[in-house]
Amino acid sequence: MKLISVKLPEALIEGMDELVKKKIYPSRSAILRAAVRDLLKKELWTE
Repeated sequence: MKLISVKLPEALIEGMDELVKKKIYPSRSAILRAAVRDLLKKELWTE
């Protein structure tokens, strides 16, 4: 995998941290990968 840097508003980071705390996702990175994957499915990979 390649590393990218992303700037996000504090409220989004806090929400991500809550999902990690609740063990819904293992990490912030996993959340961002899922979000980007879902966006690409919606915008590019559907016919």
